[in-house]
Amino acid sequence: MIEARGLTKIFSGKKHGEIKAVNAVTFHCEPGEIYGLLGANGAGKTTTLRMLATILRPTSGTAVVAGYDVLADPQNVRRRVGFLSMATALYGRLTAREMVEYFGRLNGMDGEGLRRAVDEIFSILKMEEFSQRRCDKLSTGMKQKVSIARTLVHDPLVMIFDEPTAGLDVMTARTVLDFVRTCRSRGKTVIFSTHIMSEAAKLCDRIGIIHDGSILAEGTLKELQRRYETADLEEIFVQVVGGEQCLLVTQ
Repeated sequence: MIEARGLTKIFSGKKHGEIKAVNAVTFHCEPGEIYGLLGANGAGKTTTLRMLATILRPTSGTAVVAGYDVLADPQNVRRRVGFLSMATALYGRLTAREMVEYFGRLNGMDGEGLRRAVDEIFSILKMEEFSQRRCDKLSTGMKQKVSIARTLVHDPLVMIFDEPTAGLDVMTARTVLDFVRTCRSRGKTVIFSTHIMSEAAKLCDRIGIIHDGSILAEGTLKELQRRYETADLEEIFVQVVGGEQCLLVTQ
């Protein structure tokens, strides 16, 4: 599972001074559950996910991921996390298969176990036809499949998705969302960030609405609909975020 406890991240710079990108974020996600972080660009979603994945160190607060503290034991956290974003960042001179095998080795896999895992993933994602093609020759959809495969190869307990469908065509986006559902059905703990209302409504078991680095509302879709007296998630979002903005102005 994932349990974030008061996660806070402050960036400091000469030009803008201190910027609190994430402010005391607290939530939990159980195995077999998709927890959605719903927010606009700049709301703090990516910074939160990067702290959970140990890419960034929290300024204060902490999180426990698959039983390991992100501050006290980041190496064990990394071994149990798969992180997928919209940025494929593939090494162009490697083939699709070489790319996935490389990430398997980074996660301690080798020999027959690695070969079987790669074969299985390439079969599930229907990647055999371009397995020996260099990554710089792949289409956008193919590259995203390679990213999915390298994320999944070590069979992580926790999956973190950071706006994974942004900029993708409809069919490629559907492949990614189907993969997210598969992770849930396999009992994985899933965090999914998005600014797309329909994705959050269809996919997420619980939703946290994040704005200016803070989670302002949280619950299942039905709970949020009852609380804000509307079935429209977009309207719920506007009420939550708009109300906070108005409060800030009046104060």
